[in-house]
Amino acid sequence: MSKQKKKRNKPYTGAGSNAVRPQTIRVEAVQRNKAQLWWHDRKHVLKPALIAAAVVIILGYLLYELFRLIFVGV
Repeated sequence: MSKQKKKRNKPYTGAGSNAVRPQTIRVEAVQRNKAQLWWHDRKHVLKPALIAAAVVIILGYLLYELFRLIFVGV
C-alpha cells in the first residue's frame, strides 16, 4: 500500500494568477467638534511649524539673557 499524495488546497497567487484579492477600505469614524476637526486637518503642517517657532523663541530668550549678563554685568 503506497501513501497517497496530499492535494494542494492553497490558491495560486503568483505572477500569472488571475485571482483578484478583495480590497479592504478602512474608514475612520470619529465624532469631532469644530476645533478638533480643524486641528486634525492641519496638524501635519502646523506641528513642525509650532515646534520650530518654540525652538526659535527659546533660543532667542537664552541669547537675550546671555547678552544681558555679559553687557549689563560689566
